Amino acid sequence: MTLADAPSTPVATEDPVAVASRFLDLLMAGDLDAAADLLAPDVIYINVSLPKIVGRERVRKVAKATLGRPSAGFEVYIHATGADGHVALNERTDVLTVGPFRTQFWVYGRFEVVDGQITVWRDSFDWLNITLASLRGLAGIAIPALRAKPPVA
Repeated sequence: MTLADAPSTPVATEDPVAVASRFLDLLMAGDLDAAADLLAPDVIYINVSLPKIVGRERVRKVAKATLGRPSAGFEVYIHATGADGHVALNERTDVLTVGPFRTQFWVYGRFEVVDGQITVWRDSFDWLNITLASLRGLAGIAIPALRAKPPVA
């Protein structure tokens, strides 16, 4: 079954890795509403060093404002994942695109899952890595050969 064939309903499982993976897959597919439905109503979303966002509807609104534009895109490449109890951890490369601009950067994600819903979503990243990736993305607009390529497995 491919992602396109998968149902867009919440994952009926307690497996935090499955829930976190489904959430990221839905974000990547652009199905922001189905992704938000995997969040608990009182979810806490923390991008470490940025203000936290509390509540499913506020997270949905932010996701739609950033990823919901026709020219915007999101890709995720998970390098390692694991779980400890109700917590899923992953190391990944996230890619954000807006038109010809493409930036990709390292992210460490932590997802707390209770009753099949994400109650805490915490991402950590390195500001220097994001800055350099953004500069490369800008340079890639003028010189497409400089655009970052998807990571190799």
